[in-house]
Amino acid sequence: MALNCGIVGLPNVGKSTIFNALTKAGAQAANYPFCTIEPNTGVVEVPDERLNRLAEVYKPKRTVPTMIEFVDIAGLVKGASQGEGLGNQFLSHIREVDAICHVVRAFQDENITHVHGKVDPIEDITVINYELILADLDSLEKQQQRVAKTAKTGNKEAAEILSVMDKILDALKKGNRASTVELGEEEKKIAKKFNLITIKPVLYVANILDSDVKTSENPLVKTIIDFASKENAPVVVLCGRFEEEISGLEKEDQLAFLEEIGEKESGLSRMIRASYKLLGLLTFFTAGVEEVRAWTTHQGSTGPVAASVIHSDFEKGYIRAEVMRYEDIDRTGDATKVKDEGKLRVEGKEYIVQDGDVIYFRVNA
Repeated sequence: MALNCGIVGLPNVGKSTIFNALTKAGAQAANYPFCTIEPNTGVVEVPDERLNRLAEVYKPKRTVPTMIEFVDIAGLVKGASQGEGLGNQFLSHIREVDAICHVVRAFQDENITHVHGKVDPIEDITVINYELILADLDSLEKQQQRVAKTAKTGNKEAAEILSVMDKILDALKKGNRASTVELGEEEKKIAKKFNLITIKPVLYVANILDSDVKTSENPLVKTIIDFASKENAPVVVLCGRFEEEISGLEKEDQLAFLEEIGEKESGLSRMIRASYKLLGLLTFFTAGVEEVRAWTTHQGSTGPVAASVIHSDFEKGYIRAEVMRYEDIDRTGDATKVKDEGKLRVEGKEYIVQDGDVIYFRVNA
């Protein structure tokens, strides 16, 4: 679906280390600012044990996971909105992503310099947010000037756009993100066209030391969680160094390492799934002896829209969907038994796809 998350943060907070672990792409990770200039992009699998279970049941020739894209964007610094640290270039990269993973340093390490000379997660978050707000303010004011001229001619559409702009500009001038502005559904559609950075959903990633992985007593992490809760933003806590080390291991060895620290899954898996959810996505499955596959669609998608993810022609040719819940297949271990129990549903064009639905689409060729 070509949806992606941009990984942002100050220099030396562990962004590229986490990106390396995500994609094994070998992005630079150095102890100096701006080691990442052009954004690195990687497409990774969305971890989903349901896919493995369906493969056990159907025993297909191939199993295909769904994917999500991450973009490693260079470290921002104070003054980025004015071009400091190649800021304008970095900000343009952020505008192109659909959601933001904000990596925040939650560790003390005298061997890794901090761009501000001290570790203060809230100050770090504030600096990034302030620069993004200033960038949006500059962009929206320029857009407003153009729209205002048209609105003066009596153009109704321009007047509606200007009204939404004014609401968001008021918030930005007060130092608030565009996402804090309460908008109606139609207003949200208008605001989306402004291409603002601070209207994008945010996931905070607290990067800790490997020595802190086994403890929950990290005051820096607590400050990040408290801050994020005020924005209703999710937080994932992980150790970038640890994740990078285990990312190259076989799955069995990874699980053994995780078991040692009392975890069932890696921090990266939690980050990927949280990012996926942040984008408003859900997973549905198609399953048979040839292939078991996970597919991505937006929450609230109808059957025809979900079918179009498989092939664009399927939306127009949609007849019906034959649907089973994953939980029923998991419980019985046999799709035939699910059908015998009367749990197979036949859904029309108004059907809203649910996360975990296992679907066979009937379409006109």
